[in-house]
Amino acid sequence: MKKQQLILVGSGVTLLCLIYFFGKTIPPKKNPGAVAAATGAKEISFNTILEASKQQLSAAQQAYVAQLETAVVRGDVKEQQVKVYKQLAEFWKDSAHLLLPYAYYSAQASKLENSQKSLTFAAQFFLEGIRRQDNPELQRWMATEAKELFERALQIAPNNDSLKVGLGSAILFGNLGEGPMEGIMKIREVAERDPENMYAQFMLGLGGMVSGQFDKAIDRLLKVVQHQPDNVEAILMLADAYEQHKDKANAVKWYQEGKKHISNADVVKEIDERIKLLGNK
Repeated sequence: MKKQQLILVGSGVTLLCLIYFFGKTIPPKKNPGAVAAATGAKEISFNTILEASKQQLSAAQQAYVAQLETAVVRGDVKEQQVKVYKQLAEFWKDSAHLLLPYAYYSAQASKLENSQKSLTFAAQFFLEGIRRQDNPELQRWMATEAKELFERALQIAPNNDSLKVGLGSAILFGNLGEGPMEGIMKIREVAERDPENMYAQFMLGLGGMVSGQFDKAIDRLLKVVQHQPDNVEAILMLADAYEQHKDKANAVKWYQEGKKHISNADVVKEIDERIKLLGNK
């Protein structure tokens, strides 16, 4: 394995963790998921992620992980394996503060438990992480994991629209299968059958942002904020969509609206800087 790849993966693992624990800010200038969709990210294995993650551990922590990994292999009862996977997941989140190994081992436990609840939780965690991850290789890996988990959950609950939207979103943001349009079609099927499904509308809006179709993103996100006026993520994404669409007046309007729902001074400052830049353009 190339040292450069380990460094890149390691930085991606750490960045995701920092963003997760310290919170999201306003939408970045680069559209979430755009890199993976545009470039067709290379395949990456969990072993690569795990090796990069272990390099950030102390010797004692590495020994503890090795002990748990051995216990997984030796465990001949499903309940024992589930327990160890959960112990590994807890270690990576609570002690190492690295979320990709946490997500992976949580997913492994959920596959063995095979309950809709656990599979959905693991799938959604991966899906949310894709939007916080800038490394295209990691984005694609996370999307692949999410896709499998959503498919397993749909085997249990085949009529669950939220799972269908999640599956379509994983395909869209990971550029999986036949490409982003396959994911969009799965989400659109839910939105057309149930226009009041704001999860589907939001994901289609995000899909418009990823594909650069900002007019379509605006239409979808306007529906979301009209139905969910306190949805700050949708509000700020709508502001960003207007900004990308070169509609400065509406961009400022929705950035100002977003500020009303935010108490974090650093985030408010970031929004004010974005508004100031718009005024200078």
